[in-house]
Amino acid sequence: MSQEIREPKQERSIEKKNKIVKAGYELFSEVGYYSTNTAQIAKRAGVSTGIVYGYFKDKRDILLDVLSIYVEKAFSPVLELIDALSAPINYRDLAAMVLDKATYIHEQNAKIHEALHSMSHSDAEVSAKFIELEDEITLQIAKKLATLGVDSPNLNERIHFAMDIVQSFSHEYIFDHHSYIDYEAMREIVQNTLVSLFV
Repeated sequence: MSQEIREPKQERSIEKKNKIVKAGYELFSEVGYYSTNTAQIAKRAGVSTGIVYGYFKDKRDILLDVLSIYVEKAFSPVLELIDALSAPINYRDLAAMVLDKATYIHEQNAKIHEALHSMSHSDAEVSAKFIELEDEITLQIAKKLATLGVDSPNLNERIHFAMDIVQSFSHEYIFDHHSYIDYEAMREIVQNTLVSLFV
């Protein structure tokens, strides 16, 4: 017999489901996705395991809802930064601020970030969510820059490449820690590269 998943409609039920998602986010962030089970999530949320399975098929199902929270936490600060821009744009200062925000966000969400990104290579839904997110951010930034009079050719491509560079540096800076790398020097190179894309 297939498991019946219910979509909460009453306020109390919605609150329970949200508590489960919040507990999942916290545990995935603290100990990682693979070290968390549904019983731990239920306990953290203050509900029974049966309640968890009433709203979610399994732990991965919870992760898909958690992904939305992660996306909000990880990318809204950068989008707010872009949204607050006014002309003329100081690209050197902007690059520095974006790098600071991105590395801080990666540091604060390290465990869940690693879990989600590792799953994006093997889970089509997680991968699709990240691609959808990249598309949305690229187009939002392009729209904002266009309103400020930025008319660089291939603007979408430049923004997308800049996002890849920022992401790559943040991973390197937070997770990789190569002993032969001078990370301050690398940050300066990355900042110069970002500026060169737009000026």
